[in-house]
Amino acid sequence: MAAPTIAIIGGGPCGLTLARLLECKGIDYVVYERDESENSNRVGGSLDIHPETGQHALREGGLFDEFKKYARYDDTVFALADKLGERLLQLGQGRDAPEIDRSDLRQILLDAIPKDKIKWGHALTSATAGEDNRPVLQFANGVVLSGFKLVVGADGAWSKVRPMITQATPQYSGKSFLESKIGHENPLYETTASKAGAGISLSIDSGKLIVTQRQGDGSYRNYFGLQVPEDFFRNGTVDLQDVEATRRLLLTDFYADWSEEYKDLIRHATDLRAWPLYTLSTEDMDWKSVPGLTLVGDAAHLSITNGEGVNLAMTDSLKLASKIAEHGTENFDQAVQEYEADMFPRGIATINKGKVMANVMFSEDPQASLQLMNSWEAAE
Repeated sequence: MAAPTIAIIGGGPCGLTLARLLECKGIDYVVYERDESENSNRVGGSLDIHPETGQHALREGGLFDEFKKYARYDDTVFALADKLGERLLQLGQGRDAPEIDRSDLRQILLDAIPKDKIKWGHALTSATAGEDNRPVLQFANGVVLSGFKLVVGADGAWSKVRPMITQATPQYSGKSFLESKIGHENPLYETTASKAGAGISLSIDSGKLIVTQRQGDGSYRNYFGLQVPEDFFRNGTVDLQDVEATRRLLLTDFYADWSEEYKDLIRHATDLRAWPLYTLSTEDMDWKSVPGLTLVGDAAHLSITNGEGVNLAMTDSLKLASKIAEHGTENFDQAVQEYEADMFPRGIATINKGKVMANVMFSEDPQASLQLMNSWEAAE
């Protein structure tokens, strides 16, 4: 049996957006996803989808009406406070950037793709050049595949496709988030809901931060932003399985002088998960196009979180699908070259924006964030 024309590595929002757009254009493809099934990975928080990028891709894929069923337009509000809980800024009400849970967005895309177009349980371990210089894909389940006219790495920060294109590797930013949850059953839930309300609350001070964000089911995710070594959560310094010990560490070593309302978020934190923040360098965004290969999303331009990630990834997918349709499946190389020339500036911009965001979010004084947010609001 002949290999599908295009192999998409990764079944997150980026890879699935590309799949849906190719499906709409009648272009042959298959998605290889590491998860064992569509129900095996439900991690991930809430995403704001912007009109000119993420929403545009959904419209092109015929999925905007379905998206609106899950989109939360009341969660666009953003509040900024200091470590004592004094609110400094509130904005975003009515902004056209509704929130949606990552799992809901993924399901919308999955439901719009034929079941046989997604191969579950295929974790890519390596991509190497075959005798014809085209990619040979080796998967952890022992499957080896080749013969694709184009392989698209939509496999995130630690892409296994990227090394065939560039030697760029993610660099640790010196900053990490510790994610936790306040669910409906949590004793602190009612208090959190009454204080945090809709949208996102960000508290910054002393080089640390706390983000509280409402989810689609009404629960809250909290993100404790810390400046710690890369292996802080992996070398035994912190055992996240020992929840009480982790809470004590946060209370004594990081948030001792924060207000009691923030300390309560720590005292009741559950479902702890570490999220180290990595980025590629802008200098990495200059690779030469490689026949039969390209990258989209974080695989191409990983940045520190800045509110643009999924939107930029979906834009990559839209632009690539459009170029493929324009040039036809017999001229992938030209399509990829033009797509990458268009993508590089976007990648550089988001990497730079991530660094700016990190500097202000982890600043000693929330005034830096206040000034940045006000400038963005004025620009809109």
